[in-house]
Amino acid sequence: MSDDTILVVEDDPTVTHLYNQFLEPEYTVVTTTTAEAAIDVLRGEQAPEGEVLPDTIDAVLLDRRLPDEPGETVLNVIEEDELDCRVAMVTGVEPDFDIIDMGFDLYILKPVTRDELMEAVDTLFVRSEYGGLLREAASLASKRALLESQKSESELDASEEYRELLGRMEDLDDELLDLADTLSADDYRVMFRDIGGQ
Repeated sequence: MSDDTILVVEDDPTVTHLYNQFLEPEYTVVTTTTAEAAIDVLRGEQAPEGEVLPDTIDAVLLDRRLPDEPGETVLNVIEEDELDCRVAMVTGVEPDFDIIDMGFDLYILKPVTRDELMEAVDTLFVRSEYGGLLREAASLASKRALLESQKSESELDASEEYRELLGRMEDLDDELLDLADTLSADDYRVMFRDIGGQ
């Protein structure tokens, strides 16, 4: 079993039970049903009833529609408090251009199979090994691919947010190229060894 802890923020008990079945053989799982409870757990202030509060939360599976606040509220706290955890939005809400400014790593539409959920968690943990630039580039690439799969070409062309996303990706490409120019062959080996967890 991994030492990693996953926070599941989901108000549907059937979905929560399903996620637990998928995840618990490999990970420690903490569950909450509201944004407020999730924020308490992330800040280390209060454990859900009957659960022990972990030292750290490594990844969050976050529903977008919660009974008290939208999932974006939890994302904002993670960003404001500079919490070191990766986030997948797992939701029934079709993505729109507003996702571009949200601080998640992955956006997954329900219903989710076991394989899809486990692949998403694996991706989150790989990305946790990335530096800031690579992590942002991976997040933006995920958002771009998601929007391109859900929106028509005319909708993409008409969206200022989408154009800004492409512009930021180009800027990041330049920054990553500049970084690459400063790395030696040994630096590359160390970086990819670390990313691969070997």
